Amino acid sequence: MVIIVKKSEKMSGEIEVSSSKNAILPILAASLLSDDKVTVNKVPEINDVSIIKTLINSLGFKVEESANSICSFGMPQNIHPPYELVRQIRASFLVMGPLLARKGEVRISFPGGCAIGNRPIDLHLKGFQALGARINLSCGDVIASAKKLKGNHIYLDFPSVGATENILMAASMAEGRTYIENAALEPEVVDLANFINSMGGRISGAGSNVIKVDGVKKMNGTNYTPIPDRIEAGTYMVAAAATAGNVLVKNVIPEHLKAIIAKLIESGAEVEEEKAQVRVKRNKKIKPVYIKTLPYPGFPTDMQAQFMAYLSRAEGSSVVTESVFENRFMHVQELLRMGAKIKTEGRTAIIKGTQGISGASVKATDLRAGAALLIAGLAAEGSTIISESEHIDRGYEKIVEKLSGLGARIYRKP
Repeated sequence: MVIIVKKSEKMSGEIEVSSSKNAILPILAASLLSDDKVTVNKVPEINDVSIIKTLINSLGFKVEESANSICSFGMPQNIHPPYELVRQIRASFLVMGPLLARKGEVRISFPGGCAIGNRPIDLHLKGFQALGARINLSCGDVIASAKKLKGNHIYLDFPSVGATENILMAASMAEGRTYIENAALEPEVVDLANFINSMGGRISGAGSNVIKVDGVKKMNGTNYTPIPDRIEAGTYMVAAAATAGNVLVKNVIPEHLKAIIAKLIESGAEVEEEKAQVRVKRNKKIKPVYIKTLPYPGFPTDMQAQFMAYLSRAEGSSVVTESVFENRFMHVQELLRMGAKIKTEGRTAIIKGTQGISGASVKATDLRAGAALLIAGLAAEGSTIISESEHIDRGYEKIVEKLSGLGARIYRKP
């Protein structure tokens, strides 16, 4: 399946953001902590959610769907999720904490997901060991076991979102108190803590660099709606600016978008914040900016590619430094095919703005790279044909339909 994008000047109208992919995946994993009925609302129809849903079902958990909600309940029977599911999505590793808490044992293959560099799982495993788990590696699998998890002081060498979430879930049913120091500050971590607390968990300090977890013996059922997706929101905001449009992005938490808003304003766009929506418009030429990706509340690595596509048409040279992941410039080669002038050296890219961006046949190498190519295509002369568009569908619900609603000339073709 390919996505074809044609030049779409001055996109306008309203666009609604779905619930956060990066909040929903750990929340669905955390539903394994309770025997009772857990309902998660406003679940987006994206490939990553389908995979994690199938994975939870494979563990013996009952999963039911109705009108954008997912209900799950039961006791996990299986402790070894299938390799063919785990290899597709990195978030599959997040079932490790809940299974360790509930069953005292888990066996899982090394996780897959987007090929954007080395994302080691050693921080997760060190956290589990600190809680009393034994870790063994066998035939490409990680095996963790513990007769009883006990609270402890855990210091993370890096504020990893995945490690913070996995340790948080395991500690939520451990005996005693756990402190996670140098914890990730991301809103998705806060949302996971709020979800666990809604089941009867006792977590405080999420959103700060020290999280306190008092273990409980049993989790209850709950009915929960996750936060909106700040990266989806950011992608539409950049698309609006790239096409010199005027777009109202609805269902957002502006507080989560501060770094994105700051860089858009710096580039010459106008951003008006309201309670749960932001309006983005641009009438001036695009100004060059300097961006360095950082853990939250810094500039998100998941928005780096989209901004690079946008800045390819700036009046002057921009610099983007990727400090979170290595190997996250795979989109550069594709943007070069469209006429962009980008030079990379290590983790830094210099983007010399040009008006000579034109449509080409390109490949979505990963989720955010695919989003960047969409943005480039919306502002490029001619047609852009994006292959391997399934990467885009991993994280954006009905993106073609949503952008079409703003006047974008975009469609799918088998």
